[in-house]
Amino acid sequence: MDGEFRDNDISKIVEADKAHVWHHLIQHKAFETGEPRIITEGKGIHVWDQRGVKHLDAVSGGVWTVNVGYGRESIANAVRDQLIKLNYFAGAAGTIPGAIFAEKLIEKMPGLTRVYYCNSGSEANEKAFKMVRQIAHKRYGGKKTKILYRDRDYHGTTIACLSAGGQDQRNAQYGPFAPDFVRVPHCLEYRAADQGAPVENYGEWAADQIEQVILAEGPDTVGALCLEPITAGGGVIVPPEGYWPRVQEICRKYDILLHIDEVVCGVGRTGEWFGYQHYGIEPDFVTMAKGVASGYAAIACCVTSERVFEMFKDNAEDPLNYFRDISTFGGCTAGPAAAIENMRIIEDENLLDNTVQMGARLMAGFEGLAEKHKVVGQVRGKGLFAGIELVADHDTREPADEKKCAQIVAECAKRQVIIGVTNRSIPGYNNTLTFSPALIATEGQIDEIVNAVDESLTAVFG
Repeated sequence: MDGEFRDNDISKIVEADKAHVWHHLIQHKAFETGEPRIITEGKGIHVWDQRGVKHLDAVSGGVWTVNVGYGRESIANAVRDQLIKLNYFAGAAGTIPGAIFAEKLIEKMPGLTRVYYCNSGSEANEKAFKMVRQIAHKRYGGKKTKILYRDRDYHGTTIACLSAGGQDQRNAQYGPFAPDFVRVPHCLEYRAADQGAPVENYGEWAADQIEQVILAEGPDTVGALCLEPITAGGGVIVPPEGYWPRVQEICRKYDILLHIDEVVCGVGRTGEWFGYQHYGIEPDFVTMAKGVASGYAAIACCVTSERVFEMFKDNAEDPLNYFRDISTFGGCTAGPAAAIENMRIIEDENLLDNTVQMGARLMAGFEGLAEKHKVVGQVRGKGLFAGIELVADHDTREPADEKKCAQIVAECAKRQVIIGVTNRSIPGYNNTLTFSPALIATEGQIDEIVNAVDESLTAVFG
């Protein structure tokens, strides 16, 4: 290992972890008799655990984050050099890496102009929600405060973000929630029959359901619509044809700001810089986090159009007429320093092209599994972002037992491949395997992922 720890007895670390670390998303009862997994090192697309076992990481750090892979010395050096020069200054002032990265980022996002720095995807979404609410009070007499969000979409872990969260199991036991967040239906064509949807033009029909909610709530009360470009933890759901153009049309028709949550899809994951760029839409807000610096430093951004920005400085005499907000760790310089080098790597190594090519290979491999295994209901995805929905019955599309879906993850781990599964998200529908390998993935590594899933499906379902 390359870290500071030099004692050959890793049991000391395991015991310290068991005694004092509260892990994320984990029921800890099992650790009373067993061990938590400890990741000790990473290189490229692989990580090693406390037993020295090498794993292919097909979920980029567990939650779709390490886009350019592990062990990037150039990012580490960029962060080190910046920290020595200036580690922090509050966002009320500027910094050199903050200005440089903002300019580089905006170059990738035509139509948008302003970058607000913060430290997590949840916080970035909170900033957008607060901007929408302030605009409602400044321009609409406090009426356009409602924020629409979509079933199955996830926007973060704070109470306001959970209020805009379409995953009922993630929300369970955390209420009561903030007011004026209103859910709209999803656009999962595979389960269109459950919605009583037509066979033809499903994408437009699904978007029209959003308009029905707007009309029921009152267009003069709705300030924004917040959507993931491709739903992530809710099942890796790619929107159907016709959906996004109609969504854009609806937002413009009713003067509703469009907020795209790119926390998962942003910075190359889908083969474009941002997921929304596949669909020709023009958002008012774009939020991002995970892949912005590939996990080498904490950074998130809420990016807006100039139109939004101008609303906060049109009356300098009004003491409330600016965005009265701060993110303490949005002033850390390590984030933008890492993000600059992360972006350079993606460009210089042509990782967007690799994502498209390897994504096509991954999807083709999974489609092959669909022909072989009856339990595979649908394969979905774009770029190196994919999902396999498992079903107990191909005709009725009854979801597979979520315990068996979790067993697939365990079986892949036995084969030294780390994959994901929708987890405590949608009641009765935690049945989608999830994949997001680093954008550096090779043909051989893609095939290794597919083969591990193939063998695991056989082991669990026969």
